[in-house]
Amino acid sequence: VFGMVDLELHSYYDPESHEEGGESVFDVYKRMSKKYAPHAPVLQYDRFLCAFQHIFSGGYAAGYYSYKWAEVMSADAFGAFEDVGLDNEEEVKKVGLAFRDTVLSLGGGVDPSTVFKRFRGRDPNPEALLRQNGLA
Repeated sequence: VFGMVDLELHSYYDPESHEEGGESVFDVYKRMSKKYAPHAPVLQYDRFLCAFQHIFSGGYAAGYYSYKWAEVMSADAFGAFEDVGLDNEEEVKKVGLAFRDTVLSLGGGVDPSTVFKRFRGRDPNPEALLRQNGLA
């Protein structure tokens, strides 16, 4: 939700429209929350946006999204172990060695996308994260 609110406010929101009877930033937050988190309705006097400094100050900006992308990569990497069967010690060991020889040994010396592709043989896929969070 927070990412979508950020994108909506920075891409489409016109502050002057509120003065002319349009949406306020709080209305945008409620609308986006209703769409992306319908199970957690925003309270009428919720002013979370006033304290959401990650996207509005300190130069953080798009860095906020790197956390979620790291979660995608982590879940997908763990998926390699799940794919061989967590009870299959021999195969888990092979995957573990591949993980060591790519992700752990290359570390920050190689672009993260390249490291991931060397480990998984493809780009990261968010499906594993969705599954871990009960959304798929």
